[in-house]
Amino acid sequence: MPSLAIAVTAGMPFFELAVPCHVFGFDRLRPPPDWYDLRVCVVGGREGETNLAGAWFSTRTPYGVAELVSADTVIVPASADVHGDPPDELVDALREAHRRGARVVSFCSGAFTLAAAGLLDGRTAATHWMYAALLAERYPAVSVDPAVLYVDHGDVLTGAGATAAIDACLHLIREDFGTEVANSLARQLVAPAHRPGGQAQYIETPLPERRDDSLAPVLHWATERLREPLTVADLARHAHTSPRTLVRRFHAATGTTPMQWLQSQRIARARELLESTDLSMDRVAEIAGLGTAANLRRHFTRAMGVPPVDYRRTYRAARVA
Repeated sequence: MPSLAIAVTAGMPFFELAVPCHVFGFDRLRPPPDWYDLRVCVVGGREGETNLAGAWFSTRTPYGVAELVSADTVIVPASADVHGDPPDELVDALREAHRRGARVVSFCSGAFTLAAAGLLDGRTAATHWMYAALLAERYPAVSVDPAVLYVDHGDVLTGAGATAAIDACLHLIREDFGTEVANSLARQLVAPAHRPGGQAQYIETPLPERRDDSLAPVLHWATERLREPLTVADLARHAHTSPRTLVRRFHAATGTTPMQWLQSQRIARARELLESTDLSMDRVAEIAGLGTAANLRRHFTRAMGVPPVDYRRTYRAARVA
């Protein structure tokens, strides 16, 4: 029976803690006879004390750092504060567990704790897309991929945010017990056994507020004309500046080029149409400014990690549910 320890620290978000407790818990309908020996381990609290996990919940468990270090798999569900440093006791425990040969796993912001322990240095890692830039800034030795649901290096696995914890848990079960067990559990959870694409399909591309001293006016102008074959010269003409100056200001304001930004807005428009209408792929492509259905399929799949037909099917199923 493989031992699996979940680290709990004060202030930890509850959802990412609840997912592995539920998935790896002993209440499965027909778990394999060698199912996980699950232990929820408090780090930073004294024996017998309650350790807070979110604003409304507490965790009381007889297990602590010793059980965490000795486990076959150690899970860090999330970090209480992505801007602060994780508890030294937890960082030391993760290093020791990994040195002993444990598989170390994080969900969502838990990647910050693994990074603080040095377990992600020189590796690609996943976290919630909202935290990706901050993780890369705080830990430059880590290559952060904001588009994937999880990254598995064998000894270290990092998962993206929120419900991606379910994807990562099912992946672990698939690795440990096989596809049949993982698929059976996925059906019990009413979750896809393997979700196509990555979290790129959930990343928002908000438009900046309209301000006279910014590029917002020309950005708003462009979003109203996405179906037109806009060029950098067109945008510069509307902004009353030269193309070279526009490119420089554009990069400073958005971090990308005018044409890359236009493409992201066209993909965002296509997403809206796929989610909210039954328009044909050709019509979606035309309105979004992507030309043909083939062009839509190529660019959408590249950006979102999933074809437009599958993307629509996913959101249609969510509306029915």
